[in-house]
Amino acid sequence: MTNIQALREKIANLATQAKNLLANKGDQTWTPEEQAQFDGFTNEIEAAKRQIANIEKMREIDADKFFENAGKEGKGGKQGDDLSLNALEAVALFMRFGNNVTAEQAIQIRNAMSTTTTTEGGYTVPAEIAAMVIDAMKATGGMREIAQVISTAGGNSLNYPTSDGTAEVGEIVAENAAASAGEITFGTAAVNPYKYSSKKIALPWELISDSAIDVVQFVTARLAMRLARITNAHYTTGTGTGQPFGVMARTSAGKTGTTGQTLTVIYDDLFDLKHSVNRAYRRNAKWMMNDLSVAIVSKLKETTGRPIWEPSLTAGAPDMLLGYPVQTNDDVAVMAANAKSIAFGDFSQYIVRDVADSVIMRRFDDSAFALNGQVGFCGWMRTGGNLVDTAAVKHYANSAT
Repeated sequence: MTNIQALREKIANLATQAKNLLANKGDQTWTPEEQAQFDGFTNEIEAAKRQIANIEKMREIDADKFFENAGKEGKGGKQGDDLSLNALEAVALFMRFGNNVTAEQAIQIRNAMSTTTTTEGGYTVPAEIAAMVIDAMKATGGMREIAQVISTAGGNSLNYPTSDGTAEVGEIVAENAAASAGEITFGTAAVNPYKYSSKKIALPWELISDSAIDVVQFVTARLAMRLARITNAHYTTGTGTGQPFGVMARTSAGKTGTTGQTLTVIYDDLFDLKHSVNRAYRRNAKWMMNDLSVAIVSKLKETTGRPIWEPSLTAGAPDMLLGYPVQTNDDVAVMAANAKSIAFGDFSQYIVRDVADSVIMRRFDDSAFALNGQVGFCGWMRTGGNLVDTAAVKHYANSAT
């Protein structure tokens, strides 16, 4: 399999060449040959990034043999006197064999995994597995990477305090004079959790019982991916009715595209969007857009023909647009008439709220699966989100015509 490190080094090398080309040209007008050379660099960079993403996806289902010993032991348990199981081993046994384990193993599974509904086989997973789920979710979608993520002990309603102080100013006072009143206006934004399900997945019994498969990583990754996709969609475009408020639903318009920009955006409109956000929020600002929009924006040029897109020099670091990082989020609308296709601002003002110890997993062995030689799994978690300061992020809407 292609070495990821080699691909990352290739990206860094190509990005260096692209940066050097930008620096050497300065404000000079680009020739068609120079533009083609720069486009070649950026196209190769994007191709290498996609190849890395594909390799990482395949690694989710590769056999790492991490739980080979647990699979070989099966019902017989560990050899020797030490029958203790750590949390990951307990989860692995639960996933592989369900309730078909020894009495000693059943006790240790219950000790490692808090029971929720024992008659239904549901377990609140240990912290190690919950962290794996959250990490997998963070890598999918984009919102968890740039939002502020908090965890609360309970799932009760939470009204987060809000206050926009960008228009507040002080004053000069005369000697021995009293200061004027400058009241702060506070509001609230609801950040309430919702119960999410991965939906059931059916896996062949042979796959689950195969000791060569890291069953914890395999199952967790699949469940987490589904949870990540639905929650990221709601963090991005949720309506706030029966689901969290998405960031795009809470932003106000920073710039509407000029006539004719139904499927595109122009250089001047990006500048206007950037400056529609108060400078206080631009210190920690980012761009956010769909990958298809990235393909459009990355080709924009200054009046001299110089690209305004700056490819990253470091693998894993974001590309830059007009001096600010770009976060790709495919749940942002693609460019179309009236579409809110680009957002800019301080996304740390979007709060993602997770309820602690709410990641639950259940294994299904009922006839609906057993008759097909399958084992079923489903995951749940409680989470929500809201943009608590609506002045922090603005959006670009494509022209209607």
